[in-house]
Amino acid sequence: MKFVIQVVSKADVRIDGNIKGSIGRGLMVLVGIGRDDNERIADKMVNKLIGLRIFPDDQGKTNLSLEDIGGELLMISQFTLYADCRKGNRPSFIHAGEPDEAKRLYEYAVAECRKRVKKVDTGEFGAEMQVSLVNEGPFTVILDSKEIAG
Repeated sequence: MKFVIQVVSKADVRIDGNIKGSIGRGLMVLVGIGRDDNERIADKMVNKLIGLRIFPDDQGKTNLSLEDIGGELLMISQFTLYADCRKGNRPSFIHAGEPDEAKRLYEYAVAECRKRVKKVDTGEFGAEMQVSLVNEGPFTVILDSKEIAG
């Protein structure tokens, strides 16, 4: 599982020109599900995401988590995070999760986030979407379940 996490002052996702989800201060997260992912991995990723201390405290140091600031989440599914570009010029997506299982795990991760975050909005799995955001910092972090201990 891969998360591309951006600290935002606001973000929204549109489908066919209509706003599907929007947030204020918090995190916009692109979520990629791989072939080997499962609920245990999703739990580990959600815990890391919500606990990341990437918001500034009163001294400007990154000491606060999403929970600490009462921030919001916008979670967008994006299978292209599993693009394999090692050979040729056309990306391969053989490492991305099968659509039905990827959708189930994406929805599972969103549901787990909703247990701990006051507002969690989403895009629509498999839809063409337009994502807008104001990245603060800019501050962007990439989490890969293969690189997270525990």
